[in-house]
Amino acid sequence: MNIPFTMKVRRGVIAAAAAGLVLSVVGCSGTDGEDKKPESTASAASKEGGSGPSAHEGSDESLAELKGEDGLILKLTSATRDAGGFVTVNGELKNDGDEAARVSVRTSGDETEIIRHGSSLGGATLVDSGGKKRYYVLRDTDGRPLTTTNMPRIKPGASIPVFMQFPAPPADTTKVTFQLPTFAAAPIEISG
Repeated sequence: MNIPFTMKVRRGVIAAAAAGLVLSVVGCSGTDGEDKKPESTASAASKEGGSGPSAHEGSDESLAELKGEDGLILKLTSATRDAGGFVTVNGELKNDGDEAARVSVRTSGDETEIIRHGSSLGGATLVDSGGKKRYYVLRDTDGRPLTTTNMPRIKPGASIPVFMQFPAPPADTTKVTFQLPTFAAAPIEISG
């Protein structure tokens, strides 16, 4: 995704980001049965993800590597807090398998509004265990998730760049857990 397009999207969703932050905080602070569905989805994703995440040792370019289905590996390269009140997570999705692979439709999550806009990484969440909050991917005013969408089939050994935007946790929160259905969960650190 090129920088001018990203800047245009950012300007267009500042109001949506603020509204999303308020909705995320309100939605994540529910009691008793309200948070069970997202947690069970994340738990299922962690169990299906196979082996656990591994920190990419010896490299300043990677926050974490998450193993997924069909030989897919999600390498998270940055999680940056932006002045607009959101966090942008960037990475690379690589096919480490022997055959071409497509990202599972389950990575879009289970929210009807996000699924309606096609395949994406809309099911991703950031979990702040200390603050007991879960932050969902932001959406634009038409309900499209602010993530990489319509990902192609990835050939063996090939990779594609990916991104996701979330409401920013409080400024003193720098460590969160990144979760994406069908991939293992991983702790990451937010910079900025």
